Amino acid sequence: MFSFRTTPLEDQLDKALLEGRVGCFCTQNCWDTAKGRFMYDLFRERGNLAAIFSPAETELSQGTDHISFSREQISGLDAIVVEIQDAGSRYFNYTEDVFHLMSVMKSLDSSPSLYIVDHMNPAGRVVEGTVPKDDGDTFIPKVAHRHGLTLGELCNLYYVEIGARYPLHVISANATDSNKQLLPWTIAPASDFPGMFTSYMYSGGALWNGTSITPAIGTARPYEYIGAPFIKHGKFDVLPVPAGVMMRPCSFTPAFGRYAGEKCYGYQIMLEPGAEYHSLIHTLQLMKFFAGRYSQFELYSDFYDMLADPSLASFIEGGMNFPQLKEYIKVEEQKWIRKAKRYILYDVQPFRIK
Repeated sequence: MFSFRTTPLEDQLDKALLEGRVGCFCTQNCWDTAKGRFMYDLFRERGNLAAIFSPAETELSQGTDHISFSREQISGLDAIVVEIQDAGSRYFNYTEDVFHLMSVMKSLDSSPSLYIVDHMNPAGRVVEGTVPKDDGDTFIPKVAHRHGLTLGELCNLYYVEIGARYPLHVISANATDSNKQLLPWTIAPASDFPGMFTSYMYSGGALWNGTSITPAIGTARPYEYIGAPFIKHGKFDVLPVPAGVMMRPCSFTPAFGRYAGEKCYGYQIMLEPGAEYHSLIHTLQLMKFFAGRYSQFELYSDFYDMLADPSLASFIEGGMNFPQLKEYIKVEEQKWIRKAKRYILYDVQPFRIK
């Protein structure tokens, strides 16, 4: 059973929420601006809060990147309320954790009802890339690299894909004051997601984590900066730079992560106001440039797992030219948009950058 609800969580009259044992699966983004409290405080005040599942470390700490739980911890609950801020790309860890939760719930003999308090997507309705071409990670559904959906819509899709039967209820993002008062990146969704530009860089930029070039993890501006100790700024370098984008030579020293404490040289990716930026395509172009210039540039197994598309990898490796890459991605994005439209809960439709 699926329902889409347009009134706030606290106005829901379900017995499971009013009297049942409630588990809250959340991040710092579950802050209610109208009430000045976190989502789980509602159930604490009612006296029926049974469990809180949240990141183990403090906000913005390195390693604060997953929500852990066990089958035993969710057994016996009457309802689980989920409130996180999705980042707009399929590799976001907390969203994977939600899908893991949904899969485990399906395996229970008696599952609680699942409530998703939805938020707007910080990356908007823009779509980039392709759906995975192999099985890949168990808890990543077949969605594009930048999917253009909200968490509620993603859960709607995944619910259908796994054939779940427990009740799934999505609380509209438009039902909460928080979504009207706060931009979706105001409270950072994760330790490596500090601000508004991150959402535009993440769909391609996250792939640098699977290479010998760092996306400046361990600095204040991850995914806007890229670099490594072996990069040298050349006066006559001709980097691939799409319209509306500027590449500024820079240096940085990460405080943690790859190259922690080492001076890295690279580039800051800067977007002109109003620019339509296809992060995935630009990232693949840059990777091909660095692969041809530096013997130290490597693609690790994590990269191929995240990319999940041998055709896209072949562009970096010389098996596909740029016009072929663009046409391939165009066709795949159109396929994904047709599929995604079956799960849309809001008026604005996903679209691709032309």
